[in-house]
This record gives sequence, C-alpha cells and structure tokens, in this order.
Amino acid sequence: MGNMASEVKIEDVSSVEKKLSFEVIWDDVKRELDSIYKKVGRSAKIKGFRPGKAPRAVLEAHYAESVKEEAISNLVTKHYAEAVEKNTIDAVAQPAVDQKEITEGENLLFSVTVEVSPVLDPHDYTGIELEKEKLSIKKADVDERLTQIRQMYATLEDVTDDRALADGDFALIDFEGKLDGEARKELAAEDHTLEIGSKSFVPGFEDQLIGMKKGETKDITVTFPEDYGAKDIAGNEVSFSVTIKGIREKVLPALDEEFIKNFEKYETLKDLTDDVKKSLGEEGEARIKAELRSTIVDRLLEKNEFEVPSAWVERQVYTMMLDARQRMVQNGMPDDKAAEISYNLRDRFNDQATTMVKASFILSEIAKKESIEVSEEEIEEKLREVAQRYAQDYESVKKAYEGSEMEGRLRDELLEKKALDLIEEKATITAAKKGKKKEKGEE
Repeated sequence: MGNMASEVKIEDVSSVEKKLSFEVIWDDVKRELDSIYKKVGRSAKIKGFRPGKAPRAVLEAHYAESVKEEAISNLVTKHYAEAVEKNTIDAVAQPAVDQKEITEGENLLFSVTVEVSPVLDPHDYTGIELEKEKLSIKKADVDERLTQIRQMYATLEDVTDDRALADGDFALIDFEGKLDGEARKELAAEDHTLEIGSKSFVPGFEDQLIGMKKGETKDITVTFPEDYGAKDIAGNEVSFSVTIKGIREKVLPALDEEFIKNFEKYETLKDLTDDVKKSLGEEGEARIKAELRSTIVDRLLEKNEFEVPSAWVERQVYTMMLDARQRMVQNGMPDDKAAEISYNLRDRFNDQATTMVKASFILSEIAKKESIEVSEEEIEEKLREVAQRYAQDYESVKKAYEGSEMEGRLRDELLEKKALDLIEEKATITAAKKGKKKEKGEE
C-alpha cells in the first residue's frame, strides 16, 4: 500500500463522522487495471484464442466493465485502509463510498464517509449531589404481599346469593356474535369461563357484563381493534348476545397456621411474615439503587454533551427489538406476529437506545480515566453466579462465554458497574423519604 500515490482530504462532517476525499493518480489506476487484465487474460476463454493469448483489446471488449469495477473496489479498499491507519481513524461501522467512474488518462476521484468513535474527556463525575430514597416498609406493604401470596392458593366458589356480576368474578357464559346481522361461528361459544377485569376479550366486552345476574341475557355491541387478527372483523362493530349461566368468585384462604402448612420452609405465620419483610427489603434496596444509578447517568449526560454514532444506536435498537420479540414468544405469541410487533417498536426504542449507548460510552471512558479494570477473577465470579442462577454447570457456562460476544458484554457490564460504584462512592448523598425526591429540573 505504501507505494501507491494518492491525495486524501479529511473533513469532520460531525463529531462522530468523517469524510475522506481521495484522488488516485492515473499511473496507479492504470497499474491496477493492467494487473487485473493480466489475471483475467490467464483464465479467459474467448473463441479463437488460446488461454493467455488473447490481445488486450479483445479482453477489453469482453471484460471492460467488470475489470473497472474490480479495479475501483481494490483501489478504494487499499487507499481507504491506508488512510485509516496513517491518520489513526477509529472507524466504528462500514463506510459509505461515493466514487466516480474510471476514465482513461484521468485521476480517480472518490470519497468515503465513515462514523467514528466519539472523543470524550469526561468531567463533573465526582462530588455529584444526590438524594437517595430511605427505605421504609409499611405494614400495608407486607399485607399487600401476603394477599398476593394468598391469591396463589385461592379457590373458585359458586356465588349462591342473588348478587350481580362484579369486577374480579368469573362468569360462565354463552355468547354469539353477529357482524352485519350475520352470525359468525368464530364469534360464538358455550360454557366459556371469563374473568371479569382480565381484559382477555375485546375491549368493552367485559365491562358491559358487570351488573348482570345469573340466568340473564343481554345484547351488547363492541368495536373490534383495527389490528385484530381476522381482517374482515378488524375495526368493525359486532353485536353479541350474552347469557350468564353462572357466577363464581375467588375465595382467599385465611391467613393462619393452617395456611402455613402449604410451605415447607415456614413453621409459623411469623416465619412467613418475616420472610416477606426481608424480600420486600431486598427488592426495595435493589429498586432504590437502580433509581440512584439512573439519576447518576442522567447527571453525567447533562454535564457531558456528546454525540454517538448512529451505527451504535442501531445495534442497540436491534438488540431491544430482539429482546421484545423473545419475551412475546415466551408469553405464547406466534413468532411471526412477535416479529411484526417488535419491528413496529423500532422508532419508539430509538431515544432509549441512544441514552443507553451514551451511558455505556461515558462510563467506559470514566473507567479508562480512573484506570478501572475488570480482573479474570471477577469474570469467573460472575460466571459462577450465572451458572447458579440458571442451575447449570460452571464449566459449561464458562465454555459458552469464552471468546464470544457474550463475554465481551459481560466484561463491559462489570466495568460500567465498577465505574458507577466509584461515582457513587465520591458522590454527596442525602436521604429522602419516598415521594420527596426532587424531580429533574425542579428547584
């Protein structure tokens, strides 16, 4: 590469984008063309000529376009790589190339636009003034969690009195739907159990049943969503005739010593209550820490303004789309539908992805500035945690991570955590009651 003569002009399009404009002298262009024609000539099969014996003019008549394309590709690649190395350009994505055609006797002009890593000297990350919520677990919080546990052991019992259907009840119903006066088989069912308030039916259906009594029949009308699966029904108004055949209510077990027998790990009601308090405390501390660290990131980005390459943001958006798709599939949604929905979330993810990329970059730069590193022992400890969490063999987990993209991400996560630890240690933190923390921008 070093013997190839060319001129390059480098311009900053933005803080994260550079444009490199090249002019390759004709002698180098000609040398590249000659080299390619020589290679083509050795293998070209042209009627009337033995391999390697076809004159240059004949080769040009048959291969001129493909040879010029290859020559341009080679020249762009060589000169761009040389310029990147010589000028220490930290390219983070594939470049966009704009080149002219090869013209006999003329220098070749082309330009390359490429995104580069931001240059940032982070500042104002020590001595940050923060308010941290003081954890407070109230009796009402404990009671609510105990109720949630009781819900898991609830039973459904028939409502024997003459009361009306209410939110939270389970109704046994027959229903028949008509579109434009025509009964539709897919809009009818018998002995269907519907939890009122579950929102498992078309919006508005369940609400209109509240107040009905056992044995009562009622005509209701609902409008199906525009994105409903059956396109001939989507967006249309459908009339339903609904009969309540039975009402059942959820009955929670009493919170007593008999209830404790459902659990092997508890001997008394106090054991259960104490464990609930402990869990609420751990969850609360984790939430408070996450909120504090989110505030730290917000402050860092307020004090350090910089751009990030769109390629980084695109990669993060793609990861978020993939995660959303996987969650929907795990919850029972067909993969093709999940893929469609996750793709439609693309624009909505963009701002969040930008913030996440900026946060990751500034924390990594702070880590560099503070000489923070992640040791192999720390990686090993984290992998053991992963193995334990998913009940897997440590060696298998280690093998899966070694040399993979997952190992790189794990190292980055640990590095960012250590940078946040340092910032938190050097911050001035005051305790605040829940709901009393100042909002962003509040005086």
